[in-house]
Order: sequence, then C-alpha cells, then structure tokens
Amino acid sequence: MSVQERKARERADRHQLIIATARELAESHGWDAVTTRRLSERIEYSQPVLYSHFRGKREIVGAVALEGFAELTAAMRRAVAKGPQGRAAVATLAKAYVDFAERNPALYDAMFLLDTGLPFADAATPTPLREAFGMLLKTLGDIATDAEPALFVEVFWSALHGLVTLTRSGRLPRKEASRRLEVLVDRFAGR
Repeated sequence: MSVQERKARERADRHQLIIATARELAESHGWDAVTTRRLSERIEYSQPVLYSHFRGKREIVGAVALEGFAELTAAMRRAVAKGPQGRAAVATLAKAYVDFAERNPALYDAMFLLDTGLPFADAATPTPLREAFGMLLKTLGDIATDAEPALFVEVFWSALHGLVTLTRSGRLPRKEASRRLEVLVDRFAGR
C-alpha cells in the first residue's frame, strides 16, 4: 500500500469516525450536545481536522442523515423481502418505518426534522434519499388507484411521519399507536 493510499484510507476512517461519534452523541444527549468542540474532543483530533472534513454541524448532520436513509431503506427492504403483497406489504413496511424511528430518535430527527441542506424531491437529491422514496413507491405504487403513484406515496409518507412525530412528542397517546397505524394502512391500502 502506498503512502497516498494509506492517507486516503485514514482520511476515510476519520470521516466515518466523525459521523459515528456525532450520531452516538446525539442519540445519547440530543443534537444540541453535538458541537464541533465536543466532537473534536471525542475523536481526539483538532477542530481544524474536523473542519477539513465538514464545513460545520449542518454538514455533519447531513452525513448522519444520509446514513440513516440507507439504513431505513434496508429496514423497509428486509420487511417486504418475504413477499407480502397489497395491504400486508403496506402494513409491514409501515411497521418497519415506525420501528426504525422509535429505535433511532436522534437519527430520525437528523433525517426529517433538522436542517441538513439535503435537497428532497429535486434533481440533486442524494441517492440514499431517492432509494428510500423508491422503496415506498415500489411497495405502495400499485395501490395508488386514483392518484399519481408518487403523489400517493408522498401523502402516505406524510401521514406516517405525522404519526411518528406526534406520538414521539406525546401529543398522541403511545398506547393507541398500533391502532392508529392500522387505521392509516386501512385508509391507504384497504382491508
């Protein structure tokens, strides 16, 4: 391995360390605890080194969000891999989405609530975001009988996101979360 290859590998490892440390810190203490100073201390590199990878916290949150979208897509893909069809597929996918959000609250915030600078529904939308939406579209597109499939999926995703967010914030009682999810699936996929 050449010196240049070793340096490139070390840089990539350091880049990933910053992302993993930011995510770990956010999951433990919330995103307000994620500062460049604290990250520098945790990864044991100076702030200028951190800034050589990211221009600031917004880009770090964006990098964490991109990982989250890849993980969410994988979770949804695993959920429907065994071949459920129609309503069963929608229910399984919706449950996987909700479970992912519950297991990864800070990651979910990075993906959907915090400013990341990542463009959604745009020509410049990064691949992990496109793949997550594509997984929803693949599963729900066939049941969009009276609407354009992409628009149908956007409305379903919005409703699902609303349920997750309102339940997490305590505005909807957690004890009824599974029933609400059933109602949502019934309204979109039928019984």
